[in-house]
Amino acid sequence: MLKGLYTAIPTPFGKDGGINYESLKKFLKFQARSGVNGIVPGGTTGENPAFTEDEFFELYSFVCKQAYISGMKVIAGCGSNSTGKAISLCRTASDAGADAALVITPYYNKPNQDGLYRHFSEVADRSPLPVVMYNVPSRTGVNMLPETVEKLSLHENITALKEASGSVSQVQKVIFAVNGRISVLSGEDDLTYSIMAIGGTGVISVTSNIIPRQMSGLVNAMLEKDYEKGLSLAKYTNELCASMFMDTNPLPVKKALNLMGFDMGGLRPPLYELDDKKTSQLIKILEKYDLIPH
Repeated sequence: MLKGLYTAIPTPFGKDGGINYESLKKFLKFQARSGVNGIVPGGTTGENPAFTEDEFFELYSFVCKQAYISGMKVIAGCGSNSTGKAISLCRTASDAGADAALVITPYYNKPNQDGLYRHFSEVADRSPLPVVMYNVPSRTGVNMLPETVEKLSLHENITALKEASGSVSQVQKVIFAVNGRISVLSGEDDLTYSIMAIGGTGVISVTSNIIPRQMSGLVNAMLEKDYEKGLSLAKYTNELCASMFMDTNPLPVKKALNLMGFDMGGLRPPLYELDDKKTSQLIKILEKYDLIPH
């Protein structure tokens, strides 16, 4: 059973455009001190479409080494719109020491439900790591339906689903359909309370980059079925969750972390800096929650 809080981390880049491993090491220590259960490197938040093949292995290896010192698990981003490349990334992540592979539904290709079933089945058949499926139709253009997830939940090497359809109704159907065979993790920060209240076991979070302790408290409260405490924390985190998605992820979270003193650097094209108007809005929110000086 995969459960708890997993932070989908951005990738810090140096002035030369390469990965800033010194900054990454400091940030991973911050996450570990704040009580997160695991780290997700090389996902959407990490800008993985802009990685070279060598960077995948180097990043995974570095994160695994640092995370294990602190007792955190690593779910490596291994998704691709090519089934073959997804399998290759799963093997790379395994060689680097990751615990599981996060595999997104193929984007742009837009496979139908049978295609999605075949894609995840083949990846799971050939991956040396347990597979965490990732459904996020807002970014991929395709929605994996509960019926498809139910069939895939029977595969012995599929361990979980990160669900970011934005529909609590759909997530509920998925949770009921898989009947505990796989874990269902929220892929929407602001729906963490709702999804865990109906049987979800945690969240893969962007917001926990900036408020890991509070997100950890929310997840742990829900795992302990302390719904009153969970609701209180959900209300506290709600505005911050929304702020992390005021523009395309990871623009807001990278800007927020830079403002908070973490050296995350810039973004790789075709992503560019958060504009001045949204930056001003973000600053006001971060000041409101005392995350940066007023």
